[in-house]
Amino acid sequence: MSAEQVSSLCDQLVKAVTVIMDPASTQRYRLEALKFCEEFKEKCPICVPCGLKLAEKTQTAIVRHFGLQILEHVVKFRWNNMPRLEKVYLKNNVMGLISSGTQSILEEESHIKDVLSRIVVEMIKREWPQHWPDMLKELDTLSKQGETQTELVMFILLRLAEDVVTFQTLPTQRRRDIQQTLTQNMEKIFSFLLTTLQQNVNKYRRMKTDLAQEPKAQANCRVGIAALNTLAGYIDWVALSHITADNCKLLEMLCLLLNEPELQIGAAECLLIAVSRKFWRSPSWRFPLTFFSSTFYDCEVGNIVTSCVIWQLREITAGSKQGKLEDRKPLMVLFGDVAMHYILSAAQTADGEGLVEKHYVFLKRLCQVLCALGSQLCALLGSDSDVETPANFGKYLDSFLAFTTHPSQFLRSSTQITWGALFRHEVLSRDPLLLAMIPKYLRASMTNLVKVGFPSKTDSPSCEYSRFDFDSDEDFNAFFNSFRAQQGEVMRMACRLDPQTGFQMAGEWLKYQLTSPVDTGPMNSKTGEGLCSIFSPSFVQWDAMTFFSESVISQMFRTLDKDEIPVNDGIDLLQLVLNFETKDPLILSCVLTNVSALFPFVTYRPEYLPQVLSKLFASVTFEVIEESKFVVSVQAPRTRAVKNVRRHACSSIIKMCRDYPQLVLPNFEMLYNHVKQLLSNELLLTQMEKCALMEALVLISNQFKDYERQKVFLEELMAPVAGLWLSPEMQRVLSDPEAFISYVGADNKIADPVLEDPSGLNRSRISFCVYTILGVVKRARWPAATEEAKAGGFLVGYMPSGSPIYRNPCTEQVLKLLDNLLALIRTHNNLYMPEMVARLGETFAKALDMLEVEKNAILGLPQPLLELYDSPVYKTVLERMQGFFCTLYDNCFHILGNAGPSMQQDFYTVEGLATQLLSSAFINLNNIPDYRLRPMLRVFVKPLVLSCPSEYYETLVCPMLGPLVTYLHARLSQKWQVINQRSMLCEDEAADDNPESQEMLEEQLVRLLTREVMDLITVCCVSKKGVEHNTTAAVDGDDDEAMATDVTPSASAELTELGKCLMKQEDVCTALLITAYTSLSWKDTLSCQRTTTQLCWPLLKQVLPGNLLPDAVSWFFTSVLKGLQTHGQHDGCMAALVHLAFQIYEALRPRYAELKAVMEQIPDIQRDSLEQFDSKLLNPTLQKVADKRRKDHFKRLITGCIGKPLGEQFRKEVHIRNLPSLFKKVKPSLETDVLENEDGEGLTALFEP
Repeated sequence: MSAEQVSSLCDQLVKAVTVIMDPASTQRYRLEALKFCEEFKEKCPICVPCGLKLAEKTQTAIVRHFGLQILEHVVKFRWNNMPRLEKVYLKNNVMGLISSGTQSILEEESHIKDVLSRIVVEMIKREWPQHWPDMLKELDTLSKQGETQTELVMFILLRLAEDVVTFQTLPTQRRRDIQQTLTQNMEKIFSFLLTTLQQNVNKYRRMKTDLAQEPKAQANCRVGIAALNTLAGYIDWVALSHITADNCKLLEMLCLLLNEPELQIGAAECLLIAVSRKFWRSPSWRFPLTFFSSTFYDCEVGNIVTSCVIWQLREITAGSKQGKLEDRKPLMVLFGDVAMHYILSAAQTADGEGLVEKHYVFLKRLCQVLCALGSQLCALLGSDSDVETPANFGKYLDSFLAFTTHPSQFLRSSTQITWGALFRHEVLSRDPLLLAMIPKYLRASMTNLVKVGFPSKTDSPSCEYSRFDFDSDEDFNAFFNSFRAQQGEVMRMACRLDPQTGFQMAGEWLKYQLTSPVDTGPMNSKTGEGLCSIFSPSFVQWDAMTFFSESVISQMFRTLDKDEIPVNDGIDLLQLVLNFETKDPLILSCVLTNVSALFPFVTYRPEYLPQVLSKLFASVTFEVIEESKFVVSVQAPRTRAVKNVRRHACSSIIKMCRDYPQLVLPNFEMLYNHVKQLLSNELLLTQMEKCALMEALVLISNQFKDYERQKVFLEELMAPVAGLWLSPEMQRVLSDPEAFISYVGADNKIADPVLEDPSGLNRSRISFCVYTILGVVKRARWPAATEEAKAGGFLVGYMPSGSPIYRNPCTEQVLKLLDNLLALIRTHNNLYMPEMVARLGETFAKALDMLEVEKNAILGLPQPLLELYDSPVYKTVLERMQGFFCTLYDNCFHILGNAGPSMQQDFYTVEGLATQLLSSAFINLNNIPDYRLRPMLRVFVKPLVLSCPSEYYETLVCPMLGPLVTYLHARLSQKWQVINQRSMLCEDEAADDNPESQEMLEEQLVRLLTREVMDLITVCCVSKKGVEHNTTAAVDGDDDEAMATDVTPSASAELTELGKCLMKQEDVCTALLITAYTSLSWKDTLSCQRTTTQLCWPLLKQVLPGNLLPDAVSWFFTSVLKGLQTHGQHDGCMAALVHLAFQIYEALRPRYAELKAVMEQIPDIQRDSLEQFDSKLLNPTLQKVADKRRKDHFKRLITGCIGKPLGEQFRKEVHIRNLPSLFKKVKPSLETDVLENEDGEGLTALFEP
């Protein structure tokens, strides 16, 4: 084509690019222009001359960028088919563009530089070193032309390292060739980088003060920054010898640059990467595990491995040592006088210039450098190396403490892990310098524990920094809670070394708070005038002091011997706390925590127990408005802060009775009388508070160690409950859904939904009964010691296995109430029937819906901070009704879940128990919403099944689990089908009454229910030795752990006795297998990975010895492949599913030819490769290939069904051809080398020592 044609085409392209980038263009014109440009890149034979013409300096930056994009597209997608001369022509012209085709370094656009460097790197990836051996020389020559070219060379070297080492975006052989050649030339590359850095920094320093030479100085500065960025891309993975060469010249240079404002961030980044190196286990290590797999593989087949790979292998084999410690010793040079001086002076300078974002980022990096230095010191000191405590260790600790006391909460938190490592270290923890630092650290912690620094506020210097680090107060709150927990752990480590100092500080702070006037601050609580909110200055101080005291006092009791405990000081503090009076609920809650923290001193002075009990009982009935103790004051509903105080007091009493029952036992009568007095007033306590106090009594009664005495006591305690629960009226209410709705007032229409609640008392009576039954079932127990149980009349016999059989003194009372409890559960389930929902009153139409707080928890939405404490627990009667239904439903199932472990054989031998449960708990499940089904599975079914003795598996568990699993599979399959269909519909087709937030909630609930179901099946069926089953109830919606490292089924995963029993029942076995394998294609990665790794193979292995139908085998295998299609984009799921598919195919292919037919349907499968794999699998006489190689071969076969991320599904494939290998395999011949050795020494040499 002539130059005129090229010019004409370029004019059209310029117009098209202008239309695309013009904001005023219409969508139609923009799409047409875009289509023209894309078709040009794909089809035009003269892309190269057009691209070069468009990339000329005379064009605008947008057009030049498009021209360079054309050249990049040619290199990426046409290179393999280009003639050699055209490749050389393109390469020379691109290098010419770098040489003379760009603007000066300060004028050129960054995106032009970026695309130009990308083009060169794409050519390097295809041609170097085999066909372009002088590439490094050419780059060196370019760099000598000026700063513009040097910066571009830096970009090229950095991009090359990222593509080859960090992201590994090219085939294995090409990557290996390039990386090996880089490693061989690393000494030259590092020398070039350091020289470039040094020269440009020197020039910059000389010229930066001369205004006339400012542009020149800025150009040198730009090159210096580029050199630092490039070094950062190499320091992470090159041999440590390059970093420590010439007496650590690089580290010295980086320390010097810390005081250069324009270069300090880049220098700190490089220093951080160098000091953080812990080789392959370090967070900064950038090689994915796939690299190591391929490295080992190549070593097995005999490849010659260059020094780089050998070095990698050496570090890997060091394993848990995180690299060879000897190699890290040179890093201790950073503890020297010069390095430490520069680090500290840079920190002081940056901090002294106020809050500037650039300086703040630098401080963060510097803090990380000091943390990494501490980690290296901890690794080296006390190990086999001869490293001693550095002379500047004290200076290091002082500088580290400065970061711990910095106003930035983020910087403070960054130091905690390193402080913990120092306090825990075998050698350093005995160092006098560190021991002297403990009081200073604890003093700093006293400040750091105060929750200030909310981004929306201005009441602390921390606030300004928080605005850089956090998007909202909720973000800051979540961070600070985590930070405080971390501080508590480190404080306990410090107090293990010096417990007396911590206790002394806690005592001083506690005394100070007790005598300080209350400062509510400008933002008073809504509860009443003069009361604190959670932001009040007094409360944040009380809160911090309480946490501090709790942490250090508990550690002191664990560390000191009994005779070293400062009992008198502790009792004095306890008396001060007990005598302190306040009407502020937030402060009183802190006071109660201090009472609990100081309570262990009472074990030395039991005479103080009555005072403690008196303080706690006074708090149980705490009110801000006094008269509401005697009148139900609906006008002033309790705030969360008040409710928390009362609940806190109840919990403290329970904790005291649980942890110190022998101490409380002598005061049992006093405690009992006090509780009876409180219970006599029906309106004084909430039902939960009443039951908490009764639980405390039950815990003490366990110390009677006398079955008859405890049984009589429990009978007396539960008499009011039994009388109410078994009354004819209550039996009628609990058995009839309509009567129940009427009794609890859910059919009323309330005129004033805030003030009016006529049926509140009825609801509270039902709640009281249920709470009490739960408390007794949960707390009543026999003595732990067999001899004591036998003497007390609790032991009734022995199992065939020899394990003792106990009886619980609460059994008789609880079983009397069981029928009505099951009736209540049946009634509650039936409330969800449409005809019952229709009977709900207008006010309570949504009474069975989720509470807002539950929705927010599932959706991960934070609660507004003030509302947590300052608003009433329930604002309207509807919310009270929702809370009642929710709590009642959960507690009923908690009772059934605890009944098995509590009453054991007395519960499991209840006549017709399976039938009773099926006709109550499992009735009307179709109408039960997901958010009610989840707790039923978690708190009832799972504990009931797991605690069931094996004698009752066939009579109770199998009849219950079989129908349940079948139903749950059908329910979840239907729900996932709806979700999949919904995701395919257009937005305008969605129903208006089902907004996006509701869809998200429903989908997340299905996801959580799926996890609950699969977890139930897993814990019932599979025993994984040495690993506890992790329940899905940990954190709702936490998907981050989905990519756990344990991606292959453990060989130790075996079926439990219960699992084997279930698998013997054909219907249950079928339900379990179908549910497990169907769930693999449901769109929940966490559930898929857990099921794949823990459940699928053990279940299938159990039925392998039998005669499976060919269709069933094909279905199992297809289900796994469908799972791969759905979850293949997630590495953890993909690895687990590939392994499972491989196990199934290898185990069943010899018996079932149908599996090969399934394989043949996989898209793009290579038939000859499949035949090869099959022949090796079916022919046992052939030598068995290594397991990893067989699995890799299998994975390549099924690649066509492995799902890809959305971003990769429509991406055009880039094909990079392998070049002739640099290193040829030399496979030694056994015959020539050993058997036919001319000297006849071959065989004998094998046996020489």
